[in-house]
Amino acid sequence: MPKNLALAEAAPISRATAPRSLWLLGPALVAGVAYLDPGNVASNMTAGAQYGYLLVWVVVAGNIMAWLIQYLSAKLGVVTGQSLPEVLGTRLKNPWARRAYWLQAELVAMATDLAEVIGGAVALYLLFDIPLLLGGIITGAVSMILLAVQSRRGPRPFEFVIIALMVIITVGFIAGLFVAPPDASSIVGGLMPRFEDTGSVLLAASILGATIMPHAIYAHSSLTRDRFGSTTADAPAEAVRTETSRIRLLLTATRWDVSIAMVIAGTVNLGILLLAAANLAGVEGTDSLEGAHTALAAGLGPVVATFFAVGLLASGLASTSVGAYAGAEIMHGLLHVRIPLLARRLVTLIPALVILGIGFDPTLALVLSQVVLSFGIPFALIPLIALTAQRRTLGIWANRAWTTAAGIIASVLLIALNGALLWLVLTGA
Repeated sequence: MPKNLALAEAAPISRATAPRSLWLLGPALVAGVAYLDPGNVASNMTAGAQYGYLLVWVVVAGNIMAWLIQYLSAKLGVVTGQSLPEVLGTRLKNPWARRAYWLQAELVAMATDLAEVIGGAVALYLLFDIPLLLGGIITGAVSMILLAVQSRRGPRPFEFVIIALMVIITVGFIAGLFVAPPDASSIVGGLMPRFEDTGSVLLAASILGATIMPHAIYAHSSLTRDRFGSTTADAPAEAVRTETSRIRLLLTATRWDVSIAMVIAGTVNLGILLLAAANLAGVEGTDSLEGAHTALAAGLGPVVATFFAVGLLASGLASTSVGAYAGAEIMHGLLHVRIPLLARRLVTLIPALVILGIGFDPTLALVLSQVVLSFGIPFALIPLIALTAQRRTLGIWANRAWTTAAGIIASVLLIALNGALLWLVLTGA
């Protein structure tokens, strides 16, 4: 970032030139779809069905940490005009180190995509009895249409489509709460941090792994860059002051954007857990999406079950589109190779279709995808906290000490819990 921009004092923006703050919202809502993907649904539904209200605090804590992490990612994109992969691509001078970093990030993006395509395929099976392989093909085809909107029409129309799908997701997953509301006192009791056994630790780690996803961190900085453009470099003093004011306005809007997105995502994730805790506790078979759907139909009726399946379908379609977008940015930023989004979507669709075609258990595939995501958490979080704390990167917009401290604490907790998830899965505990 240019030195003169870092040291400039803000100049007031006139009402005539200041864009409407509402029009600045959107990137966080798109990134927030990653917090509502089928992996989240499976983790939260299973946690509620097996442990009731025990892990309410995990969903709330995960959402608070997600707010900070997504804001830092967005801030990096706003201030530098670059995505996190782009910044890392310029900082990692050794080509082999850059390729190794890309490989792990690419595997994380593909694992994410696998879970989301499978989720969409399962939803189509639940709604229309469509075979899983064909459902995966349909999910992939629809996501390609959504990506074509982003490629040809720009970020704003893409945001509108994703936000519309987010509305469907929200209605689909919380509709059952109005039919059978949870117990308020039990919700309050669930805010007390505690575990019951190793299974509850495993589910807590799964919830956090499905909530704070590496590809959402990579994508958010890219989304803000695409929407707001690059910062002014080596400009006259007056232009620098104007640019500083613009960044201040964008960061204010970004905080609102992230807050709205995280409130929606947190409400939906908590709603899924509460729906299962209130109505599916102790019911057999609820550790799979199909089983949860069947249990909802039996306990609350076919309408609620259909809403759930529609929400799951919207979740798969929206999140897989954002995942493909993130994967393309990872490749461009780290390898300096840009391939068309649709071509990339076609390539990354193949592993999911192979999994569905050979008849592999969809729920097990979802679980394994969350394990792969756990490997990627440190590689996204640590560079993000480090870069946003550097004045040479963000200038006057670098993190305050308490922000960096909060980011470090969140990172340590997330990495530790994801390490626990890996250990429990690998040891069979």
